Amino acid sequence: MTPAAKTHLVKSLARGAGFDLVGVTCADPIRRAAYYRDWLDAGYGATMQYLRRNVRLRAEPARLLDGARAVICVALSYKRSDGYQRTIRPQVDGTLPHRQDAGATRNQRTVRPQVDGTLPHRQDAGATRYQRTVGPQVDLGADASPVRPTGLIAQYARGRDYHLVMREMLATLVDRLRGQLTEQFEARAFVDTGPLLERELAAAAGLGWFGRNTCLLNERFGSYLFLGELVTTLDLAPDTPVPSRCGTCMRCVEACPTKALVRPRLLDASRCIAYLTIEHRGQIPAEFHAALGDRILGCDACQQVCPYNARAPLATHPELVSEVIPARVDLLQLLSMGNGAYRRLTNNTAATRARRNIWRRNAAIVLGNLARADEKIRSTLKKVCFDADPVVRSAAEASAARLETSA
Repeated sequence: MTPAAKTHLVKSLARGAGFDLVGVTCADPIRRAAYYRDWLDAGYGATMQYLRRNVRLRAEPARLLDGARAVICVALSYKRSDGYQRTIRPQVDGTLPHRQDAGATRNQRTVRPQVDGTLPHRQDAGATRYQRTVGPQVDLGADASPVRPTGLIAQYARGRDYHLVMREMLATLVDRLRGQLTEQFEARAFVDTGPLLERELAAAAGLGWFGRNTCLLNERFGSYLFLGELVTTLDLAPDTPVPSRCGTCMRCVEACPTKALVRPRLLDASRCIAYLTIEHRGQIPAEFHAALGDRILGCDACQQVCPYNARAPLATHPELVSEVIPARVDLLQLLSMGNGAYRRLTNNTAATRARRNIWRRNAAIVLGNLARADEKIRSTLKKVCFDADPVVRSAAEASAARLETSA
């Protein structure tokens, strides 16, 4: 079988396994590896020291598997009904819940932020298709108490852990290839955990281009994409990269609440809300507290304004669109969450990346952004000011002080 014929078979079987996108690139050294090293040297990787490990290995995928000749790149959409908002809140002013005026024009790009003090997040009409709250063991869902303050969870973390889902799908793909090909081959799977420059490989395989928000962007599926790879000894025909189609659009750069996009396609992770609320283990600098708004875990702001995400179809994989964690979570219950409740809330989701004290720290900060805080909220924060965890305690102290100032 020729390399082109094998590549055609790979793509057919990958789509049959459920992947939305599939492409092939050579296992040659990655051309953009120097940019990655420069980004790290400039300090934009913040405290994520693991990014500095195996830098050479990341640049040379062939070193990950003896005899590697190609990399099969796949992508799976996780876009939900709140994946696009024509307007987005760039910072928090602590006054009103976010709402889009009926007369908002097509060119309107920014609006005052959402600070949800008392009411749950308003879902679009289609949101109920996938909406599900946590079971009675962990009563953290917003629906259980609609007048209590809630925090927003980024879309990627709500469904079943994408690492598990995509690894199972990649294993299925390998099994089907072995059943169809007569030649022996080896393959090694990666899903966001191995020493690979995944976006660079996906772009080289023609899955999309680098958006100005640094995400891989596909013309049909937008940027809500989980990426995976199979480094393989198969001799396959590589695909051709696609050119950037962002034009002059700067919506993602303008929408970033903390100005983490230093310039188009250059992210300072130390200012990114996704980094601050998930990866950062210490105290979040006070200058970013208001910008968190009502975000408890992650941030979709730079993706929600992208025009390509406006017309991208909703994700269809049942495990990724399920609401294992609800879109909104009760802040007061998060703040008092014990180890058992934490495990039940995050089990089998990618949200386990953030430890329990990180969730509690984030909840304390978001409570300080409320437009209206009753005595229960204030008293709860004051109690947490004596918490044994210094990171949680510091966040509670800062929020309690802000609420007193705004009273």
